[in-house]
Amino acid sequence: MRTIPAKRAPLRLAAAVALLLAVSAPVLGLQAAEQKRVVDVVVVSEVITPPIGEYLVKSIRQATESGAEAIVIQLDTPGGLDLSMRDIIKECLNASVPVIVYVSPSGARAASAGVLITISAHVAAMAPGTNIGAAHPVAMGIGKADETMMEKVENDAVAYGRGIADQKGRNADWIEDAIRKSVSVTAEEALKLKVIDAIADDLNQLLEKIDGREVKLASGNRALKTKGAEINRKEMGFREKVLITISNPNIAFILFLLGLAGLYFEFSSPGVVVPGIIGGISLILAFFAFQTLPVNYAGILLIVFAVILFIAEIKVVSHGVLTIGGVVSLVLGSIMLFESPDPALRVSWSVLIPAVTIVSLFFIAVVSIAVRAQMRKVMTGGEGMVGAVGQSVSAVHESGKVLVRGEYWNAFSKAPIEKGKKVVVVGVKELKVEVEERS
Repeated sequence: MRTIPAKRAPLRLAAAVALLLAVSAPVLGLQAAEQKRVVDVVVVSEVITPPIGEYLVKSIRQATESGAEAIVIQLDTPGGLDLSMRDIIKECLNASVPVIVYVSPSGARAASAGVLITISAHVAAMAPGTNIGAAHPVAMGIGKADETMMEKVENDAVAYGRGIADQKGRNADWIEDAIRKSVSVTAEEALKLKVIDAIADDLNQLLEKIDGREVKLASGNRALKTKGAEINRKEMGFREKVLITISNPNIAFILFLLGLAGLYFEFSSPGVVVPGIIGGISLILAFFAFQTLPVNYAGILLIVFAVILFIAEIKVVSHGVLTIGGVVSLVLGSIMLFESPDPALRVSWSVLIPAVTIVSLFFIAVVSIAVRAQMRKVMTGGEGMVGAVGQSVSAVHESGKVLVRGEYWNAFSKAPIEKGKKVVVVGVKELKVEVEERS
């Protein structure tokens, strides 16, 4: 047997270790890459409006670009606008990253537009104590849709929903009932009816349950590897938060009233500047929000007409009739402003009543002050002298002098007045006052 010299043994051992490390390095790197799987999570607990639609579409695209294992949309919504819903669904159906919609936490719901968004996901899941359904389309905007138009809208929604359900292998018949009959079911019932794929108490349990599930993406089939994945909770940016806040019907309503009040104050008292700036900004933000909400323009016109009546009360003495008309117009306009049977897309009564009351009192107070100022007796200048009491310091007839309010005035009178008599000013002509003797 050939022996290895003692001096060369350490060198060969080092070479063997280096070779082993070189071979195992790619394997270890691959394992590390596999372990570093990331699942993006975004939370939506608002009405589905254009800002929400834009936010979700952007989040899905960012998840694709970052190479995320999947993106979870944690959903709790009462519904929303059809166009925004379709933008989200279109992105889900064509996404290159698995989209998981998770109706959560307990007590949450996926109603109306939320139903179709949920079933369009690659994986649909719900937490216990949640519900899904009531997806019947409603007419929004100016006026009411007639029966034929509503039937067309309903049939279109049914065809759209069934198409999504068939593509995702979900219960298309139940989807049709949710749209036509506004049926709603619990998470457990939804799982039995094959409307959703899983029920999970929390996000970690959900990722464990769906691990290994195969989903069909636009780029091909993929097996989910979500167990143990790192959760990347993505927060809304400042821009998204502002746009979503403004699109709330209650905020939009308050901004509109604040804008009108600010401009009214600026026009009635030119030069104050600050109310005009605040009013202008508020109105612009309000009109932005109106583009994203089911606004009834008759409501806007009634509110504007109310402001016109308040202004007219200052110019025309109507003994309060114009003010009453303005308050009635303001109340009716506020009630009609957002036309939707969905409470989430209307102004809350708890906001509407105090807001209308405060604004009405504001306008009434301003109008009252302005009217009183106009009717108050003039206390300065020539007109302010009429009715003032003084004393003759000389005999007064065709001419003479009187002392009124500590000042000497040239005076005249229709009847002679002796010196030292009390007189009252009855008129002013140029720089002379007409006086009468006061008994």
